[in-house]
Amino acid sequence: MSGDGGGTNGPVVRPRADVTVDGGGRLVVEVTLPLPATARPRLLLQPRPPKGQSKEGADRWAEETGRVAALEPAGGDRWRAVLEAAPALEEGRWDAYVLGAPGEERVPLLPGLRDLRALVSGAGEGRGVPLAVRIPYATKDGRLAVRAWLRVTHAEAGRIDFSGSSMTVTARLFGALLGDGAVASLHRRGRDTAVREIALRHEGDRDFAFTVDYRDLTAGGGRAGAGAAPEVWDVYVRPAADAQRIRVARLLDDVADRKAVFVYPATALGGVTARPYYTVDNDLAVEVAPPAAG
Repeated sequence: MSGDGGGTNGPVVRPRADVTVDGGGRLVVEVTLPLPATARPRLLLQPRPPKGQSKEGADRWAEETGRVAALEPAGGDRWRAVLEAAPALEEGRWDAYVLGAPGEERVPLLPGLRDLRALVSGAGEGRGVPLAVRIPYATKDGRLAVRAWLRVTHAEAGRIDFSGSSMTVTARLFGALLGDGAVASLHRRGRDTAVREIALRHEGDRDFAFTVDYRDLTAGGGRAGAGAAPEVWDVYVRPAADAQRIRVARLLDDVADRKAVFVYPATALGGVTARPYYTVDNDLAVEVAPPAAG
């Protein structure tokens, strides 16, 4: 696709797209393109290639794994594509482009209006499994992208409450039911691994809560000490004694990148601070940080 928009099918530089997510999980994308009615532009969603891949490799990645949909005339300079909920997008970040004639370069889309009202409630009622989530968002460099998750089983984090040296998390299971021996399981990252298990309080077959006492995460040593790197504990749930563990995350609303949006208070305990946070993948974790080097 020509970068200057001079080709017959080539759009102008930096077209802009409005995106609506409807109640059925479809993405309706409307792009502003001053093109003749005979043009045949297409929408491309391309998963991010592995880091360090060459341009040629990235182009092959787009051709082999990208999702393409025709952009149909929608009146005036508007063109519309509809991406159905199925098949689901693989988990990851998908960048949005417009394609013109074969052999032309893809053109990144700028983000326009994003109507995500269908995602705001976050209830997840009636969702099937695997759980497929798609949230359009604006990247840090000002492009349109879609964050996708695809999980066979999932534990959706809800409210987090704080009291003294502890936090209480409520959550709901998808793709699994609670059984005997269900626990929350916190795993410390790194070579000096450790696991803490906490009994769940059942609130039905799928709803549950658990309380993490931060002091349990500092007991038995670790990497505490001025200037040391923080410890990170990833939060899972094991819904029954013989079940596989499931990541606790917050995926079912309109927030694609939760880490900088949901900032929880840190609790000071004997020379360290502890706080929950969401990772870059919206998974729940707890950070135990030593004092800064003096």
